[in-house]
Amino acid sequence: MANTPTALIELLPRPGSGYNGYFQRLFPMTSRLALFDLDNTLLHGDSDHAWGEFLIEKGLVDADTHRKANDAFYADYLEASLDIHAYVNFTLQPILQLNGEERSVLHAEFMQKIIEPMILASGENLLSKHHRESDDCVLITATNSFITQPIANRLGVDVLLATDLEMAEDKFTGKIQGIPCYQQGKVEKLNEWMERARSDYDLSEACFYTDSINDLGLLEKVGEPIAVDPDQQLEEVARANNWQIISLRQ
Repeated sequence: MANTPTALIELLPRPGSGYNGYFQRLFPMTSRLALFDLDNTLLHGDSDHAWGEFLIEKGLVDADTHRKANDAFYADYLEASLDIHAYVNFTLQPILQLNGEERSVLHAEFMQKIIEPMILASGENLLSKHHRESDDCVLITATNSFITQPIANRLGVDVLLATDLEMAEDKFTGKIQGIPCYQQGKVEKLNEWMERARSDYDLSEACFYTDSINDLGLLEKVGEPIAVDPDQQLEEVARANNWQIISLRQ
């Protein structure tokens, strides 16, 4: 720093001072993307399926009929054959008549009773690690934004990319707005967001944590694909490609 003005030297953080964020504002650097799936990755379970069980518990649906359909949709998801438009419509049907305030009250109870016990402490620690490293943490999930936005807020991620929902007069229509954030749609949603957000993100330097074979398209796009407690199909692909496999449930 021989030619650095004395006044600027006084502003620069000393090693170990904890002012990394301030240093980066003085000298902006490209942030790395850390991408995270939600269900069965950062959560010990599936929030979409859990929502169906919560509606049964609340008596808002017929238990036998709803559980049978909910389980069938989830089985389709595990087999990578889900009709996401049909599933989103099914998920939202019981609350189509609720306004924003009523939905918020219902979801707050869902968060407290169902989601909080599903949040993995190791997942929170992993998010904290990436934040300490100044990575931009993005939660990218097929589950709809109504269910996942409060979860994203609770986890403190920087960005949520989810399946967005069509609305009319403060009520859901039961339809998806735009591209479903599912399978190849995750890649498309991420690319759209990167174009809007900034141009210097590089997926070849990004990491992506997920449990599901449904996310194979995005796993193949990033520089560091990481299988988290993977399903059988993803585990086979991960081992064949020498991808890292980790568990957040131990």
